[in-house]
Amino acid sequence: MRCLLVVAITSSGFNLSKHGVLEVKSSKPGPPQQEISVEDVTALVQGFVDDAGLREGLCTVVSKHTTTGITINEFEKRLATDLRQWLLELAPPDARSVAATANPKTYLHNDIDQRPDGEAERLRCIENGWDIDDPEQLAKWRSQEPINAHSHLHAMLLGSTEAIPVAEGKLLLGQWQSIMLVDLDGPRDRLLGVSVLGFT
Repeated sequence: MRCLLVVAITSSGFNLSKHGVLEVKSSKPGPPQQEISVEDVTALVQGFVDDAGLREGLCTVVSKHTTTGITINEFEKRLATDLRQWLLELAPPDARSVAATANPKTYLHNDIDQRPDGEAERLRCIENGWDIDDPEQLAKWRSQEPINAHSHLHAMLLGSTEAIPVAEGKLLLGQWQSIMLVDLDGPRDRLLGVSVLGFT
């Protein structure tokens, strides 16, 4: 069956464009232990769509972190366990990591004593509030840097963005689909950027 949908955009274009940041609270208190957790954020995102008044259009969700992923799939406990195991097989933690396993890898990113590695990383540190030209600040920055290259690699595998159509005010997801935030370096509070574009 073929379906052709023609959308006429008025000369003024879309009449709704809203952006926001949603906070996903950690389910466990305390410092990060490089755990992998999966959170269903569908209701949170649908709430943003509802509050924005979007009836027809597109909702884009982006992770605001380099060690989280956004994906759409079935939110089910055993599948989440399978996902954890699969990711850890593909990119096991470094032997120096708090999450080290029986078959660790060694990653250059985790050579904290060699970083920042070049001017670009130095400038990113300064832009983020770390005056690493000061030896004391450099030592502080290095001490707070986690040994988490595997978490970054996991995030690259999952991706950081999903775009979901919205029709009649509802996210167009399949019967078993959920929008999931996968925290790859947690537990910790996380932020999602959400943007809606369309018509009220």
